[in-house]
Amino acid sequence: MKKFILITLAAAVIAAIVGFLLYNKPHRDTASAESDFVVEAPVLLKEFTENEAAANQKYLDKVVAVRGKVKSVTPDDEGNINLTLDADNDMAGVICTFPKADAESAGSINEGEEVTVKGVCTGVLMDVVLIRCVVEK
Repeated sequence: MKKFILITLAAAVIAAIVGFLLYNKPHRDTASAESDFVVEAPVLLKEFTENEAAANQKYLDKVVAVRGKVKSVTPDDEGNINLTLDADNDMAGVICTFPKADAESAGSINEGEEVTVKGVCTGVLMDVVLIRCVVEK
């Protein structure tokens, strides 16, 4: 019985260490990562609206460079900048979230400008969402 308790305790400690390391694993640096895909904002939104499952299969958790016209630039409560790219759709677009640390580069972007933004695709809600974005051009 004592041996069983020791093995269970050792397994629990190993699982806790692995869980801690995975939880604190550094994110992929979007700025230095190669883009898996380069796409125009309307094309990206169209792919998600026509076949979300296929688009998720293709883009989810991938670094995507998206080119488009800036529709809006808005800060959120946490200091991040949310930039929305026009996707030729009045109801939806591509939302690119710049983390607080990179907010300065996004802050210089104006509405109506053509930009290329690189970020990690997390899927679609109403808009296609990219996180940890950086301005590529």
